[in-house]
Amino acid sequence: MPAGYRRQLYRDDAVVLRVQKLGESDRIITLLTRRHGRLRAVARGVRRTTSRFGARLEPFGHVDLQLAGSPEGVGSTLHSVSQVEAVTLFGKRFLGDYPRYTAASAIAETAERLTPVEREPALRLFQLTLGAFKALAAGEHDGSLVLDAYLLRGMSQAGWAPALAECAVCGAPGRHGAFSVPAGGSVCPDCRPPGSAHPAPATLGLMLALTSGDWEVADAAEPPVRRECSGLVAAHLQWHMERAMRSLPLVDRRESMS
Repeated sequence: MPAGYRRQLYRDDAVVLRVQKLGESDRIITLLTRRHGRLRAVARGVRRTTSRFGARLEPFGHVDLQLAGSPEGVGSTLHSVSQVEAVTLFGKRFLGDYPRYTAASAIAETAERLTPVEREPALRLFQLTLGAFKALAAGEHDGSLVLDAYLLRGMSQAGWAPALAECAVCGAPGRHGAFSVPAGGSVCPDCRPPGSAHPAPATLGLMLALTSGDWEVADAAEPPVRRECSGLVAAHLQWHMERAMRSLPLVDRRESMS
């Protein structure tokens, strides 16, 4: 620790992405904060039955925290939680709904993977992640659709958005009949590489609707269209991440209970 460094106290609100056991009574909490990006913090004693705030630090919750550590990254990369208040514990609303729970797990893993540098501000991703957990808790849309909308918008923020309304190679406008993940999305007949997929027109329409937030169109999509959309979205995401997502194969694509 640098000479003269003292741990600071600062506040932020965050969504809880992941919790890990540490020792007999502590946990490491992975958080995506509003102002300070992704960070990890130790929550002391939260696994004890007498803990005052253990139940508030569960995955998918929106919390307000006081943290001990340097928001600028001086000293230890591991902060400490000194206070926490629940804003909304979204996870409690779908713990018994496996499709929505697995969708939330995939959203949390994606948020962590899209923030590779700790303490780098990511306000738009924080807002997107918070909104996705809120949508899953509300249960107004199928969890698989909420997940795919999140993945498409998250990739857009990362600069990986698939081309949907123009050719990914030459930019020719229009909805083209082929889709190539390595090429970057929809491709015209002149640019179509071997092995391209040929999704149904309704599938590309669903991807556009999820990207723009047109839930009337998205909710009306038929199950085969939703499945094809999910496959293309997952393939596009994992191509750019260059590493398989652990949670995506576990997502239950059956319709969630409302």
